[in-house]
Amino acid sequence: MRGLTDRNVIVTGGASGIGQAISRRLGEEGCTVGIFDLNGDGAQAVAAEITGAGGKAFGYQVDVADYDAVAKAVDQFEADAGPIDGLVNNAGWDQAMPFLDTDTAFWEKVIAINLNGPLNLCHIVLKRMAERGQGRVVNISSDAGRVGSSGEAVYSACKGGLIAFSKTMARELARKGVVLNTLCPGPTDTQLLRGQGEKLIAALERAVPMRRVAQPEDYPGMVAFFLSDDAAYITGQTISVSGGLTMHG
Repeated sequence: MRGLTDRNVIVTGGASGIGQAISRRLGEEGCTVGIFDLNGDGAQAVAAEITGAGGKAFGYQVDVADYDAVAKAVDQFEADAGPIDGLVNNAGWDQAMPFLDTDTAFWEKVIAINLNGPLNLCHIVLKRMAERGQGRVVNISSDAGRVGSSGEAVYSACKGGLIAFSKTMARELARKGVVLNTLCPGPTDTQLLRGQGEKLIAALERAVPMRRVAQPEDYPGMVAFFLSDDAAYITGQTISVSGGLTMHG
């Protein structure tokens, strides 16, 4: 991808799953990657892997739901790497269950991670991007935020909100040289999905036209594209990468 070499990019939730795959790809593209994850040891392990392969990366233990912790980590990454050029809000969490079986403590946790987390990162990072007159943001939402998902009511609400937030910020910051786009994964072979059982995975495989659930490696190419100069005139867009499970146009 054009223009990614030497760009400084934060990836939240980069210690595992989709975030880990994104971090690796951006390291291969020549970015300096700041891996933010609640699992600090995991973040540092992925950073060490990228560095060992000839790239540049730093790992930080960060709770994205904690505004002050995010601000401190952003300051540290800029001290280690320089001004931030890109942000990938990937960190997320959910536990599938019918909405009527949930309680307010569960809602608060889901909202804190999946909605407040990206808001925290954007509030801190976008100010700096706007002041410098350039920046790229990729928010990882979900097809649950576009079409709903049984057993994921609060998660779907957060992801739908993230799509709307991304479009709004794309409008507000277009003249500041900052672009925001959203990627919506479909069902993905991660620890979270595997925890739901093989029966659900088999049902999803039958529902997806390509007859498989996604692998984490199915997403980094699109993320790299949105962060690159090849996507310089694209902002406020939402794209599903779901094997055809959802088709928007």
